[in-house]
Amino acid sequence: MRLPHPPRLTRSHATAVLSASPLPAPPPPPHARPAVRNDWTRAEVQAVYDTPLMELVYRAASVHRVWHDPAKVQLCTLMNIKTGGCSEDCAYCSQSSRYDTATKAQRLVELEPVLAEARKAKANGSTRFCMGAAWRDLAGRKSGFSRILEMVREVRGMGMEVCTTLGMLSADQARQLKEAGLTAYNHNLDTSREFYPSVISTRTYDERLATLANVREAGINVCSGGILGLGEQEEDRVGLIAEVANLPEHPESFPVNALVPIRGTPLEGNTPTTAPEMIRTIATARIVLPRTIIRLAAGRQTFTETEQAMCFMAGANAVFTGEKMLTTPCSGWEEDKAMFDRWGLEGMESFTQEQVLEKERAKQQPLPQESQPIHPEPVVA
Repeated sequence: MRLPHPPRLTRSHATAVLSASPLPAPPPPPHARPAVRNDWTRAEVQAVYDTPLMELVYRAASVHRVWHDPAKVQLCTLMNIKTGGCSEDCAYCSQSSRYDTATKAQRLVELEPVLAEARKAKANGSTRFCMGAAWRDLAGRKSGFSRILEMVREVRGMGMEVCTTLGMLSADQARQLKEAGLTAYNHNLDTSREFYPSVISTRTYDERLATLANVREAGINVCSGGILGLGEQEEDRVGLIAEVANLPEHPESFPVNALVPIRGTPLEGNTPTTAPEMIRTIATARIVLPRTIIRLAAGRQTFTETEQAMCFMAGANAVFTGEKMLTTPCSGWEEDKAMFDRWGLEGMESFTQEQVLEKERAKQQPLPQESQPIHPEPVVA
């Protein structure tokens, strides 16, 4: 199927404007779109990644317009609800107890401060509220998990999408989070299977994939992406995209992070990620994962506005915004809203992304007696 051309640009008073009247038409109905593939080979993904950059961005922008409203961007806010003291050895993370960093261990935050931050985020336009805890898993954390379930219920009650990242999950823990109203669970693969042991030794790649399987089987949207700048090669970025592209269901959200080197961690001296590397990775992910929200995440503030605009032209359609991203800086709400106003983008409302809607619809329908999974008809946002 030939992809439609993006709207042509004309010049008027030295300003580029869309030649067509109002904003671009909504994406075509599902039956008019090409099939989503879950059988990408690494060679095929590598060929996409190696496309000349300007052509790659053009192709990605064309795919983006088939599956998403190019005038919409999702604003998400991330809160660290349990800081530091983690037993894992992720080489990029200041929250590991193995490294001497400025981040000090703190207890799990009480309920009310979390709700106050969620209300603030919603008032500032964020439609997804994410909560992160620096844990390997939830073993022995019964009271803490109960508090988190209450956080999920309360934030969901505000009409916001809710995401958590709490380390490894069992099938039963995923089920409880789903029942509490969790929208998505973040568990990044970080990089390719081959390079992963160079970054983390305390949790295997297959353990990460097992958590993603538990989340998916519970009916929760999967949020899983990676980090650029870990010391990986281009083939490792390709390997990461190929890995998630061949999951039984593409992740609803694919965060693309640029490493923020933190003093005291093993990667404190790593070379910063360049804008072309970020743009090329986003564009490749957009083509290979057409339905997925591509989330421009950590390290975004290191790029200029023009470089960020290119990331969105290449297919990114979500950001983290607010006061902080766990332990690293984040662009603020007012700064981001002004930037998106300049670009002519507007915020995406909660529960409008197709995969989110599908799982919400499935949640409201009783399972048949055989407990077979339900596959609802695609929903157009």
